[in-house]
Amino acid sequence: MEPTAPSPLVWREDGLPQSSLYGDVYFSSVDGLAETRAVFLQGCGLPERFANKRDFVVGELGFGSGLNIAALLDLWRREKPANGHQGGRLHIFSIEAHPMARDEAARILAHWPELGDAAQALLDHWPGQARGFHRVELPAFDAVLDLAVMDVVEALEAWDGAADAWFLDGFSPALNPAMWREEVLAAVATRSAPGAKAATFTVAGAVRRGLEAAGFEIAKRPGFGRKRERLEAWLPDERIEAPRPESLAIIGGGIAGAALARAARAEGLAVTVIDDPDGVAASGNPAGLVTPALDAGGGPRAALYAQAFARAVQLYEETPEVVIARQVLQLPAAERDRARFATVAGQDLFEPGTMAVEAGGLAMRAALVVEPPAVTAAWSGQVVRRRVARLERDGDGWRLLDDAGALIVRADRLALAGGAATGLLDPAVRLKPVRGQTSWTAGASTHAVAFGGYAVPTRDGVLFGATHDRDQIETDVRPEDHQRNLATLAKGLPDLAEQLKDKAFEGRAALRATTSDRLPLAGIRDDGVIVLTGLGSRGLCLAPLLAEHLVAKALSIPSPLPRQLSHLANSRRFDSPDASTGV
Repeated sequence: MEPTAPSPLVWREDGLPQSSLYGDVYFSSVDGLAETRAVFLQGCGLPERFANKRDFVVGELGFGSGLNIAALLDLWRREKPANGHQGGRLHIFSIEAHPMARDEAARILAHWPELGDAAQALLDHWPGQARGFHRVELPAFDAVLDLAVMDVVEALEAWDGAADAWFLDGFSPALNPAMWREEVLAAVATRSAPGAKAATFTVAGAVRRGLEAAGFEIAKRPGFGRKRERLEAWLPDERIEAPRPESLAIIGGGIAGAALARAARAEGLAVTVIDDPDGVAASGNPAGLVTPALDAGGGPRAALYAQAFARAVQLYEETPEVVIARQVLQLPAAERDRARFATVAGQDLFEPGTMAVEAGGLAMRAALVVEPPAVTAAWSGQVVRRRVARLERDGDGWRLLDDAGALIVRADRLALAGGAATGLLDPAVRLKPVRGQTSWTAGASTHAVAFGGYAVPTRDGVLFGATHDRDQIETDVRPEDHQRNLATLAKGLPDLAEQLKDKAFEGRAALRATTSDRLPLAGIRDDGVIVLTGLGSRGLCLAPLLAEHLVAKALSIPSPLPRQLSHLANSRRFDSPDASTGV
């Protein structure tokens, strides 16, 4: 895939990479890896400071080729806490305004074959170039990386973490002074945990003064290579780890509950998913679209859907058996849509080349058709098929009871993810049910197309629909709604409708959970209960990232969702006196 801009580096005659923007080298001509270990790892007191930390958080200014992070991963895998802290997890946040292509990073990292698996793991999951946050899971290293592709101040304001260590690795202050200004270093301090350490190769006066003004104590140390000195900085006190929940009960067996289960297990929680055997989840259709809501404005709402879409596609592709088809064509519903599609295709919120105007519409090349029941089965694990009638506090945890008052499960934390039924257990959650019926038949085929309605391939035929009936809660399958779906199909894809008109249809009706502003509800109540609902018709797109965000908030670890985007889903936005869901 082509980069959005010219490469941020050039190769010098001596074989070293140099920034084409700032004229500085990416690493020491003596030995870049040795410099990383001396300046950043040793400078931040690693690996000694890993001890007694269940979660260790590292921030970095200047991701570059990923050399510092590869060296950190290598060290973490060898030295991370064991015994009483099994399952120790490394959380990395790095910022890069000018990301390089994977092949360029591979050429750089090839200088140090001793990084082996760590470098290869990064290259195998190389982050994208779209503006926003990019999450990279590295399970072989018990680590997760969030890369912010944006301006440094914007990125620091967007991140909600608190770092135990900072690698300050921007280009030289003389060549890139914006990276080292007081505003940046003050933001670093704000995003630091008590006792955090920071390290850098430079001892420039502006950097020393900026760190001290931000509250750091500083000391010069012997430098590496040709540099006479380097700098270490630290904050007072020490981070104290709060007790961490060990179990999570999730009510809801659809995509919201499944996504929460996947995210929670990734962080080491024991998960139980409970689903009403008589309920009808909207995630039960044999095929479903993974597409973002398109917003030509390019603001926070567009960014939320674009980032959620990228993360959802990434996760579904990691479970390839759930994918039925790739690429979706969005047809225009009105003449003005053509200009809107061109605007969306040019947005830097999406990866280069993944949105293109062609064939009379918008080709969403990264979009997927997936099999929702296969997704929920893969992510939920074994599901307890019982109806939860009542919730009771049990110390710091929760007891879930059935209609007879019998205990279903006890858990440290609770999540409500039951779609349109969520309000039955939490009256403060205000949802608007929208009945939708889909139709499908075997023995036909189609590419995935959206046009107001949609038509997608299934494993053995075509699914199309769907009706959209507000405030209807019945879930019976209606022959007349099959005909409504066929009439909608005839407007968008008349040839396919003609082909299908005499076939017998199967179908399914379910309730979409929607909100008044058509944005999701993803929050944590004042009593610690997680709420994920209101996903409307975009559950397959929104749920994976929002679930990771909520699990992170529940465990007080860094979220992959920028703060300003998480506010869009906070139900306190409704300004209701009894709205108690939020983060």
